Amino acid sequence: MANMRDGMAGFGGSARGLNGVGGVNGTGQGDGADSAYTDRPQGGQQLHDRSIGDIIAGLKNLSSQQVETVLAYQRQHRLRFGEAAVALGFASDDDVLYALSQQFHYPYAPEERRDLSRELVAAVQPFSQQAESFRAIRSQLMMRLFSANEPKRALAVVSPEPGDGKTFFAANLAVTLAQLGGRTLLVDADMRGPRQHEVFAVPNGAGLSNVLSGRKETNVIHQVPDLPSLFLLPVGVTPPNPLELVERPAFKLLLRELLSKFDHVLVDTPAASYGADAGVIAARCGSALAIARKNQCHMNGLQDLVTSLAESPAKLAGVVLNDY
Repeated sequence: MANMRDGMAGFGGSARGLNGVGGVNGTGQGDGADSAYTDRPQGGQQLHDRSIGDIIAGLKNLSSQQVETVLAYQRQHRLRFGEAAVALGFASDDDVLYALSQQFHYPYAPEERRDLSRELVAAVQPFSQQAESFRAIRSQLMMRLFSANEPKRALAVVSPEPGDGKTFFAANLAVTLAQLGGRTLLVDADMRGPRQHEVFAVPNGAGLSNVLSGRKETNVIHQVPDLPSLFLLPVGVTPPNPLELVERPAFKLLLRELLSKFDHVLVDTPAASYGADAGVIAARCGSALAIARKNQCHMNGLQDLVTSLAESPAKLAGVVLNDY
């Protein structure tokens, strides 16, 4: 147990801790069944280069007269447009920061349109210490798991018990990956207690369960507002047989098809204490990242989860202690 603890990541801000603690490579190849998913989601709208003034004026709905007032104040006091707009009360410091982020193609939710859950710290508080912790872990995953030298895999986010913060972690990690510019898909495969559709405020009428049950569904993948490179496949109808659905060949083939269309695919899973779902999903994905709540998670349950993943086809990317 001491060795496993030494290999854990402290998700309190330390970037050093995303250490692998076992696992073997697996490819998760399909076995010939027809894929239930055929629709390709539309790509995110590309951001065009715009001036800070244009972005702020559009964001705050400034009239032409207000823009002229800002420009006159800017010339008189030798300020930047954003500084002048803030000084006149037409914009806030957050508005200027958002405009700069748009220029540098770093998407996040602006203050006026933050209907996303406050759990999405990487989207609604992108310059906070919590968001920086996610970026640090993202960087390690990019080097260890998503590098050009590694086979392309989906990443299952797993935890031993409910309440460990797995859904919170998967959602924010997906945001930070999308902020790199690559097309990122988050699949909610927690068919025992789905929440990602609530976190991202997207419809949940149809989703993964509908596809895996063989129903012909369209438009089940949703682009997340204000994050043009991020997409979500929700659970849809909560099924009575979640384990059987992910054990079907269709799930393996679906993941293979999604990996061909997205740069990164993350999969949220049920807690391991609910059954075998998490282990099956991780094996299908080819890699897994375990999340545990600091000072709350039972170590026996975490050790059992890590041991089972190490003996599965999934590559265990590491263990993260969630301190938030």
